[in-house]
Amino acid sequence: MEPIRTLAGMVETLKGEAPRRVAVAAGHDEHTIQAAARAATEKIASVTLAGDGARIAGLCSKFGIDRKLFNIIDEKDEKAAGKIARDMVRNGEAQVLMKGLISSDAYMRLILDKECGLLPKGNVLSHITVLEIPAYQASHGKLLFVSDVAVLPSPDLPAKVKMIEYCAAAARSFGIEKPKVALLAASEKVSDKMPATLDAAVIAKMAERGQIKGALVDGPLAMDVAISPEACAIKGLKSAVAGEADALIFPNIEAGNAFYKTATLLAGAKLAAVVAGAAAPCILTSRADTEESKFYSIALGCRLAAARG
Repeated sequence: MEPIRTLAGMVETLKGEAPRRVAVAAGHDEHTIQAAARAATEKIASVTLAGDGARIAGLCSKFGIDRKLFNIIDEKDEKAAGKIARDMVRNGEAQVLMKGLISSDAYMRLILDKECGLLPKGNVLSHITVLEIPAYQASHGKLLFVSDVAVLPSPDLPAKVKMIEYCAAAARSFGIEKPKVALLAASEKVSDKMPATLDAAVIAKMAERGQIKGALVDGPLAMDVAISPEACAIKGLKSAVAGEADALIFPNIEAGNAFYKTATLLAGAKLAAVVAGAAAPCILTSRADTEESKFYSIALGCRLAAARG
């Protein structure tokens, strides 16, 4: 499989395959319905909307969407609608869960529920964003996988290892045989005054000794040397990852979230996003995200579900 280099290219890989089954929790907001309709029309997803049937009907009428594109389960209460969608995934009736007009906290509680949730024992939940950044496309001709910008506030070392594993698995599903993963910090020098550099150094050594497989991992790396061959040359830094990163692992949510918003709001990046670590891909986008972002996120969930077989 040739590496997928754009989000539109990701969508194209899904066409001709059996549509993946997507269950939407409280699927009665306009951007979610528009994105779901596009995914159903392009035959990459079969979509169930669990939500307020009257609101769904009204939005379909407003945007000229055929309601027959969806399986609609009428449930006005957002939390109850979320449970319906979550249980469809749990019971094997759907392969991807998606957040609609339900709060992120309520959505995450559904996934994390100890009795009925979707989190396998020993896993952690982590957010993966796939970014198509114009400048990185121009310089490197590829997508950038980043974690974590939305779920883990301050991941410890074991959580960072899981983040690497999830990000690398996602990148491999895009045809990147051995993704290059950069562990970010403020400097590529290890210092006890910057705990992120200590974690990165330990994890890099773990990867060197084969404790992390299926990826090339290095760190600590500052952002410039992670993505710029020129910066590496100037600093005299040699690394199998530096200057060519496929994935960026942030030390905390503040760094990740600031990068994500800068990339989308100031650098014109397109995005797709899911929560990994659960029994199925769980799409988590902001209620303010565009129809395009939600559509690409559906496609990403379907891409990862396809990789599971």
